[in-house]
Amino acid sequence: MSTKKQKPAHKKIRLSLQVFFRHYPSTLYIFKWLLISLFIGTLIGSASAFFLQTLDRATDFRENHLWMIALLPIGGLLTGLLYHYYGKDVEAGNNLLIDTIHEPQQTIPFRMAPFVYIGTMVTHFFGGSAGREGTALQMAGAIADQFSKPFYLTTDERKILIIAAIAAGFGSVFGTPLAGALFGLEVFLIGRIRYNAIFPAFAAAIIADLVTKLWQTNHTHYHINIVPDISFLNIFYAVLAGIIFGIAAATFSKAMQFTGNIFKSKITYPPLRPFVGGIVIVLAVWGIGTTKYIGLGIPTIVASFDQQLPAYDFALKMLFTIVTLAAGFKGGEVTPLFFIGATLGNALSYFIPLPSGLLAGMGFVAVFAGATNTPIACMIMAIELFGSECGIYVAIACVVAYLLSGNSSIYTKQMIGEPKHQRFINLQGRRLKDL
Repeated sequence: MSTKKQKPAHKKIRLSLQVFFRHYPSTLYIFKWLLISLFIGTLIGSASAFFLQTLDRATDFRENHLWMIALLPIGGLLTGLLYHYYGKDVEAGNNLLIDTIHEPQQTIPFRMAPFVYIGTMVTHFFGGSAGREGTALQMAGAIADQFSKPFYLTTDERKILIIAAIAAGFGSVFGTPLAGALFGLEVFLIGRIRYNAIFPAFAAAIIADLVTKLWQTNHTHYHINIVPDISFLNIFYAVLAGIIFGIAAATFSKAMQFTGNIFKSKITYPPLRPFVGGIVIVLAVWGIGTTKYIGLGIPTIVASFDQQLPAYDFALKMLFTIVTLAAGFKGGEVTPLFFIGATLGNALSYFIPLPSGLLAGMGFVAVFAGATNTPIACMIMAIELFGSECGIYVAIACVVAYLLSGNSSIYTKQMIGEPKHQRFINLQGRRLKDL
């Protein structure tokens, strides 16, 4: 009597795994990118924590030693010299990250991370008006791209890696991982989302945010006190506010490019541009007698949710930020856009009969949505920051602002994936800088 030979246990397991992976091929993809996201998310989250904590200390030191503002031109000159002689290949900043996603070239130089960190700290230490997202994104992109070769990533996988890094940097610096993931997916291609990067983007953003919090890094909390019931009239008011927010976003983006061109045409030696810009900022601070419009401006943003502020706050912050960044100082535009949007929303409460806190929250994200062409990320950011009760109002404001801002953006290397209107269908596939 013959007996059938049994297969060894390890061969049965291997066969079972082969059958499983054949039926569920995405499993390997998930595990691969979970491990990569865990690695880069930990590094990026730690870098964001270090950046945010040292930035807070620099801001506190400046506010307690206001004479430091007089040294802003010198700080600008040193930053300009650093980038002119050693950092020309990383000077494009966020636009370099977007370019790498569209057309991957050589590995992003790692020095982008320390250079933008130093430049941003100088800006805030001496009193420039700038943000922090640019620094977080560039540090994240530079850190992550160093591992594209050790991880043996293909060209398409490297694009996914940069998207995940942007998501992690944004999510960890603002404490909004869901918005960070969507920002990374939206920001490089207007009107379209690259779904093959959706898992790495969310995984990296969530892990980076968790790591930043494990380092006991605090994020600013905002609260909208009153959210009225939805009605046709309130929807009309939200659309009206969105139109104004969109115009403000387009104005900021275009004024940034216009002012930057003036600096470049009038001052041929690049390091002198932030030097001159620093002098302008110092004189402006001295002239108006307040430091309200320099740095991040977090106290004013928080106040805009529960106090009536001067109606001109948004305009002055816009001017200070445009001069600072157009001159060549480093940092970012997003937190100043939060300031501009929140204080503009606060000012709109003078004639739009919605609660000032709600209008501040709507402006906070809607001006940002219009200036970056990322409306979905901004809707989710509002829900993460303010709660879901305001969701319909901020969604209306973000979408309208996105449409009204047209083909303008603070990121000129963005590509049009889906035009905002059929009239512009011939612009599909073109970059904003070429329009």
